Formats: sequence, C-alpha cells, structure tokens
Amino acid sequence: MPVSSLCSAILSHMKAISSVGPPPPRSVPDLKMPKHIDYDQLNALSHVVRQQDSRSSLSILSAHNEFIRQYPKIFLQRKTRLPKLPKQEGKRKPSGETEESQSQPSEDNSHNIAIYIKEVHGGHSYAPKKFEEKVEEFLAILKKLPIHRTRDEHNIVWEMLQTIPDLTSQLRKDHLKTLSRNVISETWIKGSTVVGNDGFYVILKGLAQSFHSFTYSEDLEHAAIGEMPMPLGGNLLRPWSTFGTLEVTTQIQSEPKTYLVVTVEDCEMLKISANNYARLKSEQTKFENKQILKLIHQCPYYKEWPTLSICELVPLVKWKKFPPGQVIVESGNVIPFVAYINSGHCNIYRNITGLLRISPRKVKKIRKLVYMGQLQKQESFGEISVLLQAPFTCTVVAAEDLKMAVIKDKDILALDPVTRQLMLQTANPTFGHLTDEDVKNEYLQKELQKEWKNFKEKTVRNSLHYNGIVPGFGKWEHNWTTVPRNFKDPLIVY
Repeated sequence: MPVSSLCSAILSHMKAISSVGPPPPRSVPDLKMPKHIDYDQLNALSHVVRQQDSRSSLSILSAHNEFIRQYPKIFLQRKTRLPKLPKQEGKRKPSGETEESQSQPSEDNSHNIAIYIKEVHGGHSYAPKKFEEKVEEFLAILKKLPIHRTRDEHNIVWEMLQTIPDLTSQLRKDHLKTLSRNVISETWIKGSTVVGNDGFYVILKGLAQSFHSFTYSEDLEHAAIGEMPMPLGGNLLRPWSTFGTLEVTTQIQSEPKTYLVVTVEDCEMLKISANNYARLKSEQTKFENKQILKLIHQCPYYKEWPTLSICELVPLVKWKKFPPGQVIVESGNVIPFVAYINSGHCNIYRNITGLLRISPRKVKKIRKLVYMGQLQKQESFGEISVLLQAPFTCTVVAAEDLKMAVIKDKDILALDPVTRQLMLQTANPTFGHLTDEDVKNEYLQKELQKEWKNFKEKTVRNSLHYNGIVPGFGKWEHNWTTVPRNFKDPLIVY
C-alpha cells in the first residue's frame, strides 16, 4: 500500500529528532543564603524540634512554648541608622564652672525656646539667614545665566539690589526690578584695570583702587590695559562700593570722563549695562507716550483731532496725583494747567449767595457751594481758562484718589498758533452751560428735599409716640400730599 506524502514527512521528522539525542544536563543554580536569618539560632531551634520528637506526649506543651520563645531570634534585626550629627567644637570652660552649670541655660535665656529647639535638633539653628549667607547665595545666583534662574532667584537678586543706596537713589523701583532680571557678575583677577564708562559696577567681593575721573584721550584709547596711566589720589573700594555710570557715553563728546579702577585682589563685580538701562528708558518712554496719546484721544474735545497734533502735546505731559478732598482749582482763579483724568473722578461745585439771619430784623449774605455734577475718567478741563487766562467758573474737588496727566500753562501758551486755535475751537468752559438761575434752582431743589425729609421723619416720630407705638415694631404708612405749614425758605439760614 503506498504511503502518503504527509505520513512520509512525519516519519522523516521523527527520525531527525531521534538522531539528535537528549539535551546535555544542566547544573543546579547556587542558592543564595538569606542575609536576614541567623543560622546559629535556626540550628538551635532544629535541635529543640528533634528533642520534641523523642519526648513523651506530656512534654509537648513545654517544647511548644520553647519553640515559640526562640522562633523570633532566627531573624536578624536591622540596625537603625541615625543621621550624623555635626561635631561641636569644644569650648574652654571658665574657671569655677562645672558641666552642670554649663548645661543649664542662663537666667536671662531660661524662657528662650530657641535654645531648647537648637539642642533638640543637635545644634542646628532655624533662625533667619544671616547677611553673609545671603551674600553667598546672591553670588551663586549671579553666576548663572539670567535665563537659567528661577522666579525665586530673580526675587532674591531684586531684594539684594534694593539694599544698595547708590542704586535706589538713581533708579526707579520698577526700573530696578526690570534690570535685576538681566544683571550678571564678572570676575576680575588681581591687577586688572576696569573702565566703568559702559555701565554701573558694584564690588561684591575683593578690594579695588579707584582714581579720580580724568579726561579721555586718543592715547588712552590705543594704549594697552596694563599701560594705562594711573592718576594719583585714589580711594580704596571695599565690598558694596560702587563706581561707573548709567549714562551712555556718546561719541560726540569731545572729552568724556573715564571711571578707572584697578583691582588690588581677585574681585567679583556686579555690572548693570548702561546700554541696557538706556534701552529700558527708551521702551518705558515709548509705552508711556502711547498711553498718554490714547488718553488724550479718548477725551471728548480731542476725538476729532489729528494724531500729529496730539503728538505735539504728549512730550509736555507730566503725571500728577491728588488725594480725596483736595481742591484742584477754586472758583474765580485761573487754573495753572490743563488736566486729563486718567483714573478717579472730580466733583464740580458752584457758588451761590444765601442769607444768614442774625436777628429778627438783620440778615447777612453768605456763600455756599452747590454740587452740580462730576468730571469722569477720560475727560479734560482747563483749556479755555489757560488759553484765555479767564477765571474758572466752578470749584473742582477730587472725589477719590485721582491721577491726571497735566500740561502746565506755560507749555500750552508756547504751542504753535495752529494747535492753540484748534484747542480753542474744540474745547468748552467746564460746566459753562450752567447759569446762575440753574444753580439757584438746583440749590432750592436740594434744600426742599432736605427739609421735606426732615419733616417726614419728625412727623413719623411724633405719630408713633402719640399712638404709643415703639419705633422698630409695626409699620407706618401715610400719603404725603400736603406741604407742611411750618416750611421755611431754604435761602435763609435760620
């Protein structure tokens, strides 16, 4: 009978497997002895077990107890490692002082908990960092590139720069904060000559010799650093001393001053570049000018002005702040500036003449201020008064913290005739539409409301008292349609 191809393939495969032979024997892997078992105790415990097998059944309980007692001993206990304590330097004991007297705190410090906390923590003190530690941290941060510093490190640099009087006296707080994000430290070896014309330097470490400023010359420009002339009469600069300038020295100056310093030893110096400061001031000026331009353009009188004309006003602007309640200008006076309100608002008052009754047959004229309205944010005032030198017709008082952009009268009068004429055509007197009759009517209306309110409160109190009703319990309603008979003229102060 013929064999199929599948069967022949299976037979040939079986023959190939039988010809290969069995696999070679493998060695048993080495056993690692556990490190947490005490083998001497384990052998002793095995001995107890063997003795238990040879004993009678009466001693099984005692053998069991012995096994339970010795079983925990076969496991090694890990030793607890405590942190290493710093070595305390021994101090010489004064004569007559014993160890017991040293261990006891003094009477003055017996209630100072910091002493006991320091002893508990092995002599470590958790008091605020000393100035020397802050300086070391400050130097380490300055060695990093500004881009690699964290936010906390930037804040540390800013706080340390605020402790230098020569910086705070020259720079605004916001400028100093911005410059602190780009300052770097420079290392100068002993005998180096540092010319401080390109920035402001603060010596952080080491000593240096400064010399009086002298005139810059072409010979100095082409001379080598070691061949620079050394003027006499220098001063020794210690850490936190300063030299240099924040002003950029232009090439136009014929005889610029040179700030020369020679290092007496290796020095670490902080440098604020004069170019960076000039760039910062330029960007700050552009930003402020843009804000001023936007503020003036949003005022009602200047919305139709061309931008070129407003740009003539921008360099003349100065910022000024007023506290609440301060009188900015009184009625009858010429205002000394033109103002543009940036934040806050002003109250406007007009004067009115009233009568004060002195006796039944005598009255006296008095002047009172009547509230007529407000000047809000992004409004201006004072143009007509300055240009025409006309007295102000109302009194302006700051109602809250007020910040305004102001232009002095002399700067307004020095403008070109076209700009002055444009300002006259577009501006109007502040609340100039109000007449004396309008002010009188406003005053009468406010006084009538005040008298009417007082009369209602008095009538309600009398009615409650007459009916035996205690105020605060129950409701009282009435239709106030009649004018009280004892109503007084509000223009007369009784």
